[in-house]
Amino acid sequence: MPQLPPPKRHPYDQWSPDARALDLVGDKWTLLIIRDLASGPRRFVQLQRVLPGISTEQLRSRLNRMVADGLLTRTRYREVPPRVDYELTASARDLMPVLGALARWGHRWAWSPPRGGELVDIGAILRLAPGLVRPGEQPAVLQCTVTDGLRDGGPLTATVTLGQGTARVAEAPADAPDARITGSTQAWVAALGPERSAGALTIDGDRELAVGVITQLAGAVIPGAGIEPAVP
Repeated sequence: MPQLPPPKRHPYDQWSPDARALDLVGDKWTLLIIRDLASGPRRFVQLQRVLPGISTEQLRSRLNRMVADGLLTRTRYREVPPRVDYELTASARDLMPVLGALARWGHRWAWSPPRGGELVDIGAILRLAPGLVRPGEQPAVLQCTVTDGLRDGGPLTATVTLGQGTARVAEAPADAPDARITGSTQAWVAALGPERSAGALTIDGDRELAVGVITQLAGAVIPGAGIEPAVP
């Protein structure tokens, strides 16, 4: 049995596996922090950039708690200025299917075009790939680029690697991807939003792979399950 962390100040106090899980991940921001670390380690300031609305103190408190709960590791580097990286543990990575299921529920019952005031970060959806995208029979690599995806207007590139029964995501270019998808934030919103129209995206290479991944990221995951792919 793994060593359990001490209970939180306000646990659910119920002997039930779902309540025990919510003791660890039921707080606001916890699951989104896990999502945003799915593509690799990040520093504190990098997490602040991708988590709009969280205060410095909230983020510091949540990260400390997640380290204590065994969901994250904290690595300090002897650099000037000091550098600290946060990374998911195996138990946190095991939550990606849960995040995928939550995202599918959101697609079905809560999805809409962007609301006023919402940060539109396509990277947040791409980082859900380990929970949303089902690997095919053959290994494959897909590179996704949002041409204006960063806060400074620069491009955001994420690589989705499928193989060995898993999907992995890294925010870095691929050496020799099987397919590339490129487009502006507006084009990605059209593809991943309720209209599911990928016509403004540029696809190079294995089109079937690219369309399959877009379709799953847009919430049309299981053919015949009542959510039919609408991506051309």
